[in-house]
Amino acid sequence: MDDSIISVRALNKIYPSGHVALRDINLEIRRGEIFALLGPNGAGKTTLISIICGIVNPGTGQALVDGKDIVRDYRAARRCIGLVPQELAVAMFETVWATVAFSRGMFGKPMDKPYIEQLLKDLSLWEKRDSKIMALSGGMKRRVLIAKALSHEPQILFLDEPTAGVDVELRRDMWRMIRRLRERGVTIILTTHYIEEAEEMADRIGVINKGQIILVENKDELMHKLGQKQLTLQLQQPLTALPNELAGYDLALGCEGQQLVYTYDKDNEGGRIAGLLRKLNELGIDFRDLKTTQSSLEDIFVSLVEERA
Repeated sequence: MDDSIISVRALNKIYPSGHVALRDINLEIRRGEIFALLGPNGAGKTTLISIICGIVNPGTGQALVDGKDIVRDYRAARRCIGLVPQELAVAMFETVWATVAFSRGMFGKPMDKPYIEQLLKDLSLWEKRDSKIMALSGGMKRRVLIAKALSHEPQILFLDEPTAGVDVELRRDMWRMIRRLRERGVTIILTTHYIEEAEEMADRIGVINKGQIILVENKDELMHKLGQKQLTLQLQQPLTALPNELAGYDLALGCEGQQLVYTYDKDNEGGRIAGLLRKLNELGIDFRDLKTTQSSLEDIFVSLVEERA
């Protein structure tokens, strides 16, 4: 059985200005996963999300949401989706309760007061339920957007840069809610600049750059395949060049010869570090300190984007 809840096939988007926003996008998002879409500003993240959500017309290609074509069966596809956009677009003179209840009704769902009450409590909005949106802080308005997106109990939740510019408390509440939603089987797609959050939360990572998907990978496999470790040695005496006897190691000199940096695969290092240290001792190269660091997802992301620049 196909476990994809979103299927994007050969999708292209070219604006009248000639700007190519998306180029031959093929993407499958699995039911019940947390999928993080990473990319620099202008890479096409928001355009892709907006097409799937029916906000922007596609060019050529196809997108299916739970088997429903986003163009031919727009209403049924859109009912599956909750979207938290970047912009704070809410009716300022409405109350929190009325805004969320109205949004639920827009999707043809009957009123469910216990559900809306629990939703507002989960987002720390219950005490503000009778407040007008205009009276809320920016962080509270962001919470209302999330409540609106979840008002009709969607199977899929899109979060477009959800924690950009929000306070730490809201970010913590949001990720707690995302974990609960995933436990209930909701599929979550997020774009984010907070790469450490994608590293912590996502099951899979997609990287988009200049309108093209350049990589889709299980997060753990991505970290395994591309994650590297470095051993940095602070030398007692600077070196002007690497001795020939060290040619078999992936070494580099740094800090005007005062650092020796050894890069290696964290899972296939074996005994090479011990061998390197013995070789340095034989050559009379002394060091006063050493430390190891491991590539983060951010390092991997930056290197991927730079490779394709």
